[in-house]
Amino acid sequence: MKYILNLFFLTVCISAFSQNSNCYWQQEVDYKMNVQMDVKTFQYKGTQELKYTNNSPDTLNKVFYHLYFNAFQPGSEMDVRSRTISDPDSRVTDRISKLSASEIGFIKPTLFTQDSNAAKYTIKGTVMEVMLNKPILPGQSTVFNMEWDAQVPLQIRRSGRNSSEGVALTMTQWYPKLAEYDFEGWHADPYIAREFHSVWGDFDVTITIDADYTIGGTGYLQNPAEVGHGYTAPGQKWMKPKNGKYTWHFLAPDVHDFAWAADNEYVHDTYPGPNGVTLHFFYKNNPEIAENWKNLQPKTAQLMEFFNQHIGEYPYEQYSVIQGGDGGMEYAMSTMITGDREFGSLVGVTAHELAHSWFQFVLATNESKHEWMDEGFTSYISDEAMNFVMQEKKSNPHAGSYRSYYFMATSGAEQPLTTHADRYASNRSYGVNAYSKGSVFLTQLGYIIGPENLSKTLKRYYSEFKFKHPTPNDFIRVAEKVSGFELDWYLTDWTATTNTIDYGIKSVENAAEGTNVTLERIGLMPMPIDLYVTYEDGSQELFYIPLRMSWGEKPNPFTDLKRTVLQDWPWAFPTYTFQIKNGKKVKNMMIDATRRLADINQENNMWEAE
Repeated sequence: MKYILNLFFLTVCISAFSQNSNCYWQQEVDYKMNVQMDVKTFQYKGTQELKYTNNSPDTLNKVFYHLYFNAFQPGSEMDVRSRTISDPDSRVTDRISKLSASEIGFIKPTLFTQDSNAAKYTIKGTVMEVMLNKPILPGQSTVFNMEWDAQVPLQIRRSGRNSSEGVALTMTQWYPKLAEYDFEGWHADPYIAREFHSVWGDFDVTITIDADYTIGGTGYLQNPAEVGHGYTAPGQKWMKPKNGKYTWHFLAPDVHDFAWAADNEYVHDTYPGPNGVTLHFFYKNNPEIAENWKNLQPKTAQLMEFFNQHIGEYPYEQYSVIQGGDGGMEYAMSTMITGDREFGSLVGVTAHELAHSWFQFVLATNESKHEWMDEGFTSYISDEAMNFVMQEKKSNPHAGSYRSYYFMATSGAEQPLTTHADRYASNRSYGVNAYSKGSVFLTQLGYIIGPENLSKTLKRYYSEFKFKHPTPNDFIRVAEKVSGFELDWYLTDWTATTNTIDYGIKSVENAAEGTNVTLERIGLMPMPIDLYVTYEDGSQELFYIPLRMSWGEKPNPFTDLKRTVLQDWPWAFPTYTFQIKNGKKVKNMMIDATRRLADINQENNMWEAE
């Protein structure tokens, strides 16, 4: 009977999927991994048991794994791309090409089985293809077992050993990771530069390492009384190590990655976060940075509370801020950041990476294809948080994102936001698109539908899509439901084209009946218009021109300011004329005084009476 019901569900799902993709599904993994780390050679052996459940409507005849550490070898795609791109990442440049045999990274599988039977596999760079002995039917599960040898590369990009700040091990993207399969098929992208897309599941990980090393990262430690290192109560003793080593046991439910760092000089502090969350801080025992790291702790709690209020409640019981890596990078329940910074910079990088716990590690978009939803949304909300928590008092905390976008939009080198993260012509164009244009997408959406509707949209988006893989269409549909607007035009023009916004005040003429105002659309991208008018008597009025294709009107963003709603503007009309008939003389007027409209030419947005 259960089989019949499952078959019925899959039939319905397949039918719905073939019509309009309304039947959402996602794959599931359960990892059990054991790692034996040698801190002298920086090599380790690993075993992995992975239960994979195929929730798709497709039969799978093969699977792919990522072997990310293989990128840190001379001649790898990451190495060659870094040496041939016009503006290489300063942390990488040609450093990979100069690694010796003892400094490179690698993951070398030595055994692979499917349901206890050996399976054939092929490795090309950072990707392993496995031809399955038995296809995985829709709704079925299989168990893969793997053994591997690995070496931690010299710290160059994100992962590695012996960082510039002396952190021994930053273990990110360190294990054979099953590639994601979704409604678009397999995502077996090579590791060339940046982003990731991973399968949701549960992780059970044990790490054996020298007893003087402290570990922090993803997951809940299951044996604190055995390993100590700040996980036990003050003064509490823990067990003596066996053969000079401890075995750390972590469980991480409902995540799509597992990262950790280890060092024999870590200070480990804890601090109470909102809603019972425990915040962990791991940083080098260095008096020059200790004060900043202590002061960071209450700020991190305030940042988490801000994100809870403006997106949704953080769903895990802990979060760790860890000194490691080469800058700042987010992971499940944790982040790796460089720690020798000025206090403002330390808070800023923590704000950004902590915000990723919502925009990527709970709302798990495919970063490779939609990097702007990851980095851009994170930049938007972390700028808002910094403005509040650090009392920066900026009228527009996103002004920097707008400046970067304007530079790229007028440079002739802009590429659409739909560009794959690894396919940008330059690192700069990627950075501006992902972080700045992605952030402006949200800020400007608030201009279109109103800031209150934007706030409601973010909260509903989180509520409906947490622990899933949302797409751009998923987000814009939420915004439509919240606001009542039609917004497909906005998503299309802003992400799939490089069309720009340029509106201007073409003419202002006095007539017997009133003041005739003509506006013009110069750029190809349509937008509604807020026109702020100041009269000679000092009074002000807002004239709102809805965009016809939006089929909606936003609430007045300034309730204390009189607003007149005019007839909507069809995009195809290059000009728009209306008349002010209140008998007042106009002193000046300005399109979008809030500067939330990303108009690339601000000079024609203002008019002053002579």
